[in-house]
Amino acid sequence: MSKGTIKKVAGPLVVAEGMRDANMSDVVHVGEKNLIGEIIEIHGGEASIQVYEETAGLAPGAPVESTGMPMSVELGPGLIGSIYDGIQRPLDDIMKVTGSNLLQRGVQVPSLKRDKVWHFVPTVKSGDKVEGGDVIGTVQETHIVSQKIMVPPAFKGTVSEIAEGDFKVTDVVAKIKGDDGKDIELTLMQKWPVRKGRPYKEKLAPKMPLVTGQRVIDTLFPIAKGGAATVPGPFGSGKTVVQHQLAKWADADIVVYIGCGERGNEMTDVLNEFPELKDPKSGYSLMERTVLIANTSDMPVAAREASIYTGITIAEYFRDMGYSVALMADSTSRWAEALREMSGRLEEMPGEEGYPAYLGSRLAQFYERAGRVKTLGSDPREGALSVIGAVSPAGGDLSEPVTQATLRIVKVFWSLDAQLAYERHFPAINWLNSYSLYLETIGDWFDENVEKDWMKKRGQIMSILSDEASLKEMVQLVGEDALSAPDRLKMETARSIREDYLHQNAFHEIDTYTSLPKQYRMMNLILDFHEACNKALGQGADVKKLIVLPVREQIGRYKYTKEDDLDTEYKKVETEINAEVDKVISQKEDF
Repeated sequence: MSKGTIKKVAGPLVVAEGMRDANMSDVVHVGEKNLIGEIIEIHGGEASIQVYEETAGLAPGAPVESTGMPMSVELGPGLIGSIYDGIQRPLDDIMKVTGSNLLQRGVQVPSLKRDKVWHFVPTVKSGDKVEGGDVIGTVQETHIVSQKIMVPPAFKGTVSEIAEGDFKVTDVVAKIKGDDGKDIELTLMQKWPVRKGRPYKEKLAPKMPLVTGQRVIDTLFPIAKGGAATVPGPFGSGKTVVQHQLAKWADADIVVYIGCGERGNEMTDVLNEFPELKDPKSGYSLMERTVLIANTSDMPVAAREASIYTGITIAEYFRDMGYSVALMADSTSRWAEALREMSGRLEEMPGEEGYPAYLGSRLAQFYERAGRVKTLGSDPREGALSVIGAVSPAGGDLSEPVTQATLRIVKVFWSLDAQLAYERHFPAINWLNSYSLYLETIGDWFDENVEKDWMKKRGQIMSILSDEASLKEMVQLVGEDALSAPDRLKMETARSIREDYLHQNAFHEIDTYTSLPKQYRMMNLILDFHEACNKALGQGADVKKLIVLPVREQIGRYKYTKEDDLDTEYKKVETEINAEVDKVISQKEDF
């Protein structure tokens, strides 16, 4: 262990001398209160330390001691349902110790509860050969999540001792005799450095979507399981609500939600809502498959930088068990601001807008940890980690460095639009600016698993929406009456797509989530109406009568249909479309 003394204090940056024996990325204890920090730069015997707590009151000459260990997280039973700060300290335990919800300095609390007892059920027996990633037993952590206790990646050998029973996370549950003859003791808990991605056998191609139940996402701009997406948008455009919706409804076994530098009341919303919400698959509370990391804007800035690494390492751990994990990072802009502050303190050469030159590579390192993989271990398991990062560009300027660096890495771009938000169209995802590069690889999945013409219908909807954009310009010049009848109809169909299909109420008990079969039927009703009216126009029907048909109200209300009544209601509306259009055709004017 290397010991030194403080030479300089500059906000969250502390320079210590006498640290010649310390290593890069070592965790250090700073000052009398043992504040937690991490070495980010070494010059000779001087170490620059990023301190994850408030540094007020530190002075030159105070002691600094290296632990000799990199910044790591504790992985094991007790993660689910927890709420941590940026460096994995449980906020509920800190509150018990300090008696206040304000973070006090120097509080040392273990990440996983040491007194809680878990029932361990072995899946291997003495004499079995095991290697890194093999499951040696399970712990039923919540009603939904069964945590698999795995052999750490680098280990290999023969099980010499293992037993079923009730254990704490620090108790030895199995002994493995390594190939070198040494005994390895395995506990329910393992540690892993946060800045190092957990290993896997093979990365797989993204072939299936992460179904979210949000129509504009699933239909127009889907994200693959194991994909990476970004949601940039100005203040008030609904980034956090989109993130909350995805956390609630995305087709993932585990959700890791990181509130990075966001307002405290937004994390409060999550804490209040998630325990009350029922998981649609299991019927239990949503918190029973969620891990929360809260580093709100009033917490130390430097810990913001660590929070997304803490979150993604926990997510990788569950991915290695074979689960599908969705990680929400809200927002990476605040993380980039923490990087910028530290870079400024270190007096590094600034890049664009003051951000460090390595901003792009750090973002890439983070997003590249997403993916669908074959996990380590002798039994074949597949896990997926999907990452959705929100970006908060100042003034909604999408040309700023964080947004641009993110867009170079991710394959899905959901562009939130202030104008749409102003018009109360939510989710305010602009259908003309957004894109998904996964469509080529996952389009076949929709055609095979939902309906064989899903991608064709999606193409029709996108075509109508883009035609509407060019027709709008014409309407502004010459007025709507100057349009031809088919163009008038196209404008009305586009309005129906926007208001009845793309607009979705996150706070309505039925509309908040739409299954894929329901999305297909909704698309079909709008397109069938468009097609029936087009035919009627060809037979001389009056466009003004067609666009005011009462059935349009029924098409719009189909989104509030319960899943059990989808087919009966669908047939009813279809029949009504045909009957009303035929009636207009029979009333056509004879010239």
